[in-house]
This record gives sequence, C-alpha cells and structure tokens, in this order.
Amino acid sequence: MHTRTLPAPCTVRRPVGAQRKERGLRLVVGLTAATMVIEIVVGYATGSMALLADGWHMATHVAALGLAALAYAAARRYADHHALAFGTGKVRALAGFASAVALALVAVATVGESIARLAAPHAIDYARSLPVAVIGLVVNLASVALLHAHGDDEHARDERDGQDHDHDDDHDHDHDRDHDHDHDHDHHGHDHNHRAAAAHVVADAFTSVLAIVALVVGRELGWVWADAVSGVVGGCLILVWGQALARAAGAELLDVVPSTALARDLRATLEAVDDVRVRDLHVWSIGGGRRCCVVSLVSAVPREPAAYRATLRRFRLDHVTIEVERCHHAAADAAPAHPTSASTPS
Repeated sequence: MHTRTLPAPCTVRRPVGAQRKERGLRLVVGLTAATMVIEIVVGYATGSMALLADGWHMATHVAALGLAALAYAAARRYADHHALAFGTGKVRALAGFASAVALALVAVATVGESIARLAAPHAIDYARSLPVAVIGLVVNLASVALLHAHGDDEHARDERDGQDHDHDDDHDHDHDRDHDHDHDHDHHGHDHNHRAAAAHVVADAFTSVLAIVALVVGRELGWVWADAVSGVVGGCLILVWGQALARAAGAELLDVVPSTALARDLRATLEAVDDVRVRDLHVWSIGGGRRCCVVSLVSAVPREPAAYRATLRRFRLDHVTIEVERCHHAAADAAPAHPTSASTPS
C-alpha cells in the first residue's frame, strides 16, 4: 500500500521591521563610506598612518554593513525564487568571503607601509589630520544611533509559503520508509544580522579612538613614531577581522557543521525515543542563523515521522527531513544494507 499526503503550506515568519532596518543600514553605509574616503585621502595627504589605517579599517565595516544591507534586499527580492532551494541566506556569506580576501591585502599593505614609516619617519600635519579623525569618531557614534533608531521593531508576521512536504510511504518489504520534510521558520525574535552590523560600527569607533590618541600623543610629546605604531595596530586589527570573516563565511559556504554539540544533542534526543538508532545525520547552516537537518532513523517499532519531528522542536531548526526505516530483525542497532535515500553534504 502506498499513500502520499499532498504538500501543505507552512508558516514563514518574517520581520515586519526588515525594510526599516535595511533603510537604516543604507544610511549608515553611505555615511561610513563618505567618511572612509575622506580619512584615506587626508591620511595620504597629511602623512598620518593612524588616520590611513582607521580609514582602511572603516572600509572593512563598509563592506560588512553593505553585505548586511544586501542580505535584506536579496531576501526580499528573491524570497520566493524557485531556483533557491534554501533561500537567500548564503548571499552574504559569498560576498563576505570575497571581501575578506580583499581586506587581507589591505591589512598587509597598511602594516607594510607603517613599518616603512617607522624606519623613515615622515612629518605629519596634525592640524588637518586630527579634526578628520574626530569627525570619523562622531560618524561612528551617529551610525550607532541610526542603527538603534531603525532596529526597534522586532515583531514578526506570518506568511504562507507552500514549501512544506510530508510524505508517508509504506511498502511491503523488510524496511518500511517514511519520509517527512518540515520547514519550521519559527525563529526567535532577535535579528542577528542587525546586531552584527551594530557590532561592526562599535568596533570601528574603537579604531577611531586609537587614531586620535596616536595623533594627540605625536603632537604633544613629539613621538612621531606613535602614529606609525598605531598604523601597525590598526592593520593587524583589519587582518584579524578579515580572518574571522573568512573563517565564518567559508564555514557556511562549505556546509561545515555549525556545532558538534548540536549534532550530538540531536542524535541523543532521537535515540532516547524507544529503540531508535540514528543511522545517518547531517546538520548545516543555510545562512542568517538558519539551520537544516537531514536524519535517517532505524527502529523495530517506528512511530510517525511527526512524532520524531516534535522531539526536535526545541532546537529551532529551519528545515528538517526525517527518514524512518522499520527493521524487523532483532539486530536493530546494526546499520542496514540499504543506503540512505537522502544524503546531504555537511
């Protein structure tokens, strides 16, 4: 006997304030980009490596904020595109990895030039460079205020999305398989994308303070080398930031298991039900804090797939595919000879 339940729509929760946050991010990107250009130009003109490093470091945040804004725009424009199996969550990861490579080159160039300035110090026009550094700090503080003003609304609305599939297959042989696909978009109300953007701006404010301190010390104490040292420190910060971005984006693009503890907890939760043994389990990130899971179970007394799915609700998985095989042999713990029908790279 073969039965199949037709696809039923699922509930997709999308933030009502997404467009507000996107507008806020665009304002911050424009403001930060303008200040970045001014700092870099004035840094070269005045010979201030601290100001130059701060300008290039600000470029890292222009990229990060731009990618965050792009994520909102792409999610809105291509949310229902049939070619995107798991949505637009990895758009930012792809752009972020490319940005990280560029940031590494910028960091190496900044550190190299700063070291050259240490070996052969240049005169610095403090009268012009210091005010620009202060303006950079003011812009960062204004950006924090803009993001906060456009990020207060964390409510969500329900939309219907016909992507939920529930298949129940019952065949007359030793292994009966039930396939269940669940799209559960019920996420917590926190927007991690927006929070990350705010963190970028706050970090950028720190490098602005670093540049101001170096310029003041150089002007008041005559320590010209302080500016170059600040450039080295700023360049290293860019490199560290770029490395972290590359690691996070690369892991997401390569479907690296987001958490070994999560995979272990998923397995333990399922195997705590009756005599269930997990034969195959894959969990990965699809971007935007969303996670998917594909699991193959073996049991002598299998339940409906929905019962196993219910045990995983607390993990807040976005998409869950469960395959259940009935094993009539006593050795239910042993892996069956048949391969899994759902294999997903992890």
